[in-house]
Amino acid sequence: MRMDVGLFQQQTTGLYMTKELRQAISLLQYTTTELTQYIQEQALENPLIELEDHFQVDLLKREKQREDLEERQWESGYREQEVSPLDFVSSDRYNIHDHLLYQAKFLNLDEQSYEVLCYFILHVNGDGYLSEPVAKMVEELRISEEDGEDILMVLQNMEPTGVGARNLQECLLLQLAKRKDRNILAEMIIENYMELLAERRWKEISKELSVTLQEIQQVYDLIQTLQPRPGVNYSDDLPKYVQPDVTVEELEGELVVVVNDDLLPKIQVNKQYQSLLHDKSSDANEYVRKKYDQVKWLLKNIKQRQVTLYQVTDAIVRHQKEFFFRGAEALRPLTLKQIAEEIDVHESTVSRVTTNKYMQSPRGLFELKYFFTTALTNGNAGETSTSFAKEVIKSLIEKEDKRKPLSDQKIVDALKAQHEIELSRRAVAKYRDEMKIPSSSKRKRFE
Repeated sequence: MRMDVGLFQQQTTGLYMTKELRQAISLLQYTTTELTQYIQEQALENPLIELEDHFQVDLLKREKQREDLEERQWESGYREQEVSPLDFVSSDRYNIHDHLLYQAKFLNLDEQSYEVLCYFILHVNGDGYLSEPVAKMVEELRISEEDGEDILMVLQNMEPTGVGARNLQECLLLQLAKRKDRNILAEMIIENYMELLAERRWKEISKELSVTLQEIQQVYDLIQTLQPRPGVNYSDDLPKYVQPDVTVEELEGELVVVVNDDLLPKIQVNKQYQSLLHDKSSDANEYVRKKYDQVKWLLKNIKQRQVTLYQVTDAIVRHQKEFFFRGAEALRPLTLKQIAEEIDVHESTVSRVTTNKYMQSPRGLFELKYFFTTALTNGNAGETSTSFAKEVIKSLIEKEDKRKPLSDQKIVDALKAQHEIELSRRAVAKYRDEMKIPSSSKRKRFE
């Protein structure tokens, strides 16, 4: 065989993903919030993009509506005391440190003790617990352990109750100690038998303390009313809201799908830069033309995303029409492949479109993935969905006698007898875990 070294030309074919195609795929899986952020980022990079934020327009409309409403209320004898208290709720972020430091100002402490207390407060985490061992903080501050424990006691006597605890056990004990009707048995169980109580090994506690299971049940119920994270109500994290990407409305007995385009900023081309597109003598012409092409691709990909989202949602609504009128029991088995074949796209496209996308419907807010369920055998009735099976399991458990809760096998028997749904005990346990429902031994009550 002869092997030569040299340069040769060879023509081959291969797949190449362009930047525009990658953008189109990315936009499909973005939520409305993520897409809004992406558009804003593009506007910072591309001088041709001008955004008209719908929120600004809405604010102007709301301000005008508010002024009109105030004028009408004044004319009809409007009184100041009729103003809603919600109008005066502050939007300032107020965390646990701010709350504790504010209380510290009113305590009768000398300057050194006040500074030590502030140091302790700044080592309280968002849940209300100390984030550092007291011994370490005492060493850093160069104070005695007795002084450190005294300051810790001051901190633990502040609001919210349970703040400054070093662990869950201490947090619960602090809350129990401040109750008017102190429960000595509850304090004893938390201090010495916390693990057994959590594992529901109540018979061992009953034998050790010579108390009844009913009394332990009462202690357990009392502990459920305590706050394991005393600082949670003072978190400075902004709440995260789910924005529905599509809305399904019922009009004259028919279901109509509306894609929420208004939630996205409106993209416009800057007129000053647009004039340079026709001026080929300008040095900036090539740059502007390149940026203009990027704007066109962005608009095209956003439109394609919205169209695909509409097609997928409309197909889902057609398949699950009865769900919107009758509820989960009418949810039919449905797969991504069925929807993909119906609207003539790839299955992965449907997967991207339905991930983290939400639908506002007459029955509430649902993730689009919710409507895709596998089929289960339903006797002579044909097939039913796993979602319906879960609803039945949940209903059976809610109606059970808590003193004699249903085992997974009894749930299997009830599903077959009452609804002709055939499931294995393992499948019932799996669905129960997915719904975060404990086993029968942990659901049992003794009163």
